[in-house]
Amino acid sequence: MDINELVTGALEAREKAYAPYSQFKVGAAVLVEDNSIYRGCNIENASFGATNCAERTAIFKAVSEGHKAIKAVAVTGDPNGYTFPCGICRQVIAEFAEDGNIPIIIVKNKEDYITKTLDEILPGSFTKKDLNS
Repeated sequence: MDINELVTGALEAREKAYAPYSQFKVGAAVLVEDNSIYRGCNIENASFGATNCAERTAIFKAVSEGHKAIKAVAVTGDPNGYTFPCGICRQVIAEFAEDGNIPIIIVKNKEDYITKTLDEILPGSFTKKDLNS
């Protein structure tokens, strides 16, 4: 996995964000099973409930192209702080995580990022395995 490519993808996606209400732009890049990278940005809506996060935009793009397994996610928001995925995005990541412990790269800029695992940011996640018990 090329972390720099994911980091760059997230940073570039953030520039395309549609955030006229919050002014808080977020970008994400998702690495899928064939090593393709899908990018997404947050897309706000005046009703707020119809807003979509960057992570889900990237994941939904990948899934709509036939990919069902995510290998890693990079996300960036505030260039002065680490912006983690929201709870809903964490759950969607868990749904498509190739294994339960994929890397989640939290990006400030090209040189400053941290890597966590999905298990670290969403311990005890509810997945399809729980529906089969």
